[in-house]
Amino acid sequence: MSTASTRTPRAPEGRYGRSSDERADRTLKVVGAALGAVLLAVIGWFGYHYVGQNKISGELIGFELAQDSVQVHLEVRKDAGATGYCTVRSQAEDGDEVGRADFRFDGDATRIDKVVTLRTKAAGTTAELLGCHPE
Repeated sequence: MSTASTRTPRAPEGRYGRSSDERADRTLKVVGAALGAVLLAVIGWFGYHYVGQNKISGELIGFELAQDSVQVHLEVRKDAGATGYCTVRSQAEDGDEVGRADFRFDGDATRIDKVVTLRTKAAGTTAELLGCHPE
């Protein structure tokens, strides 16, 4: 009794080029690398323009509460000659906004350390710097 082989014959290795699986793997690697490079470039572009366009920034150093006002200590950094404003608000204990004001900063100084007074309609419990914007 003899046994017959049911395997299909295969082409000799390397004789007819790459198999379709190898081509698909290479294509996926190339497409993935290209998409990754594009994504990295887009993130870099947005980051550069965000930092480059922001000509004024501020930081709330501290605050002191009073019955009808809040003394807010701000440190503002800006380009020389640039003008802008920073928005500060205060909230009551229940979360209601009791005061909001814009404070303007101009001149040639690049770093301004200033205490400003925010008037409130009731006793505030916080002071928050909402942001600084160029004019």
